[in-house]
Amino acid sequence: MEELIEKLKNELIEELNLEEITPADIDAEAPLFGEEGLGLDSIDALEIILILERNYGIKIANPGEGKEIFYSIRTLAEYITTNQK
Repeated sequence: MEELIEKLKNELIEELNLEEITPADIDAEAPLFGEEGLGLDSIDALEIILILERNYGIKIANPGEGKEIFYSIRTLAEYITTNQK
């Protein structure tokens, strides 16, 4: 799980062009969206969906689950671990 969390941190930094952030700066438990944590927005959410599809073969079947799945790096990693084919 920790290895996947580190991989996700690197993928987010690269894909979302978070040039001023290092993986060590990202708390796996912190919210990805909103004022706290990384402060990502809806465009970033679309990029994360693409990362899941392209890198892990995962499609989000129920968009309503997105808020829980995308809460933090850890919740993303847990979702990938549970749903990766």
